[in-house]
Amino acid sequence: MTTMLRLVRGEIRKLTTTKLPWGFLAVLVVIAGLDAAVVAFGTDMDGSKAFVATAADQQSLMAFAFNAMIGTSLFGAIAVAREYGHHTVVPMFLTSPNRARAVLAQLTAILVGGAALAFVGQALVVTGVAVALPSTDHGFLVSVGDLARLFGATTFAGAVGATLGAGLGALIRNTGGAVTTAVLVLFVLPPLTVQLFSETGSWIPPSLFAVISGVSLDVSLWAALLAMSAWAVVPVAAGLVAVQRRDVV
Repeated sequence: MTTMLRLVRGEIRKLTTTKLPWGFLAVLVVIAGLDAAVVAFGTDMDGSKAFVATAADQQSLMAFAFNAMIGTSLFGAIAVAREYGHHTVVPMFLTSPNRARAVLAQLTAILVGGAALAFVGQALVVTGVAVALPSTDHGFLVSVGDLARLFGATTFAGAVGATLGAGLGALIRNTGGAVTTAVLVLFVLPPLTVQLFSETGSWIPPSLFAVISGVSLDVSLWAALLAMSAWAVVPVAAGLVAVQRRDVV
């Protein structure tokens, strides 16, 4: 246990001393600023401002959970795949010859990083909207309880997305390939599956996060949590098997 904690701390230190998480954080700041600008300066011809004054705002903010999953999946894919591209994975495995333990420590650090980025991103978006509201005739009426659930859903989405991306990075080991696969898995595969099998509509990430955020009741909360966890567990398992079986050169 002590060895694992040291490995995780080392991976977190390695992750936070690169520009990658700060680049993603900068993107989140820009997104929050754009949301605030839309609220403050956008027109209300289609009722686009009215959403901030009702419980529908919860649904709009919920959409950030899925967006957080997409963003952190790219974060995780890049963080792991670039280790193989730059061969920095070699000293990692020399430090811990037990590859499974080393990869799990790396995945844990990326999971924490993804969850933190998603939480901060949601906080920035909520703050941006709240700061811009005084310039409108509307008020922020989402309850504290609903906001807490949204933050929980978004943090969970960040953790799942980062882990999914990290698993794909370990499996593919090429930054471009891992990023492309993450986009295909989250952008292309879910709607395509629903088109082919309509009954799967309740089990794609946007629908599951609607349940987790409290916006939808399509399935039970526990079923949604387990289904979303599977989106991370499957690529991680595949990545661990690949790391064990392939040489690192």
